[in-house]
Amino acid sequence: MFPITTRRSRGARSLTVSAPVGVRRLTRVVETDAHEGPVYVAGEDALYFTTQRPDVAIKRLALDGGRFPLGPGRIRTIRGAANMANGMALGVEGRLVVCEQGTLWRPAAITRVDRATGSAETLVDQWLGLRLNSPNDVVVKRDGTIWFTDPSYGHLQGFRPPPQVGDHVYRYDPRSGALAVVADGFDKPNGLAFSPDEDVLYVGDNGRPHHIVAFDVVGGGRLARRRVLAASTPEHPDGLAVDAAGRLYVSAADGVRILDTGGDQIGLIAVPGAVNFTFGGAGGDILFVTADDAIWAAVLDAAGPPRAPQVGSATHDASRCPGLAAGRG
Repeated sequence: MFPITTRRSRGARSLTVSAPVGVRRLTRVVETDAHEGPVYVAGEDALYFTTQRPDVAIKRLALDGGRFPLGPGRIRTIRGAANMANGMALGVEGRLVVCEQGTLWRPAAITRVDRATGSAETLVDQWLGLRLNSPNDVVVKRDGTIWFTDPSYGHLQGFRPPPQVGDHVYRYDPRSGALAVVADGFDKPNGLAFSPDEDVLYVGDNGRPHHIVAFDVVGGGRLARRRVLAASTPEHPDGLAVDAAGRLYVSAADGVRILDTGGDQIGLIAVPGAVNFTFGGAGGDILFVTADDAIWAAVLDAAGPPRAPQVGSATHDASRCPGLAAGRG
């Protein structure tokens, strides 16, 4: 355990209490190809995730409360040939919002995927007539706007054409169809997360700086007062998440580091190879971690932010997708 400290954090607007986060249990949930995009759906007690390249798929793990480990038979493919899908989030209407990195032949895009059928709808695939690079991670704000990072990793890794735009952070408004750059000046923007009250946006740059920057969210749609919050390990950070107390969870070479709002490390969940993670479980106190070859669960003395209510949520119904009902991908 880590000691409780009380101080004024760097750049914070109010007094910060850095409390310990206890890990009550850390266990491997299932051995499987699980790279990115973990999304927990409370109504199903299920975890959605994306697999590794080259044959990227969106898959669903049927959980069983806090009972671990689980067998691979509880995993079903929701969408195969998923256009290099990477980060995902849950939209306010209940569908998955997916970062499709694209290929040399298929455009990169932000899509909306039906959880039951796997059918996809393209939301946006260009900015000012220029193609996106390879969208990496995404968060959905409570107002329904979609915020995502778009690094040029796809070109560097040989599966996307040369970039037409910079490595930016975007905000997309599904109601108006407007796409705007809200932050630039990154090497390779990757994971991102809002503070619980959505007045701060955290962005990880795992290019040359390998650091985390924080922005104030102004008027709900603009970013201001950029500052470096903390450094990470080379090739990190990747995934970012926050808990209900505002602490930041950051992937690093030694696992998932826990930071206070001033950027100081106050804990570590030792899952080497951790890529991304999300809070879930009935009490929101289980951090599900994708680590390429397995999914892990850390049961914590902390919980994720309150879940946003879903409007017209899609539900997983195997009868609507015979391939899933029969266990086929």
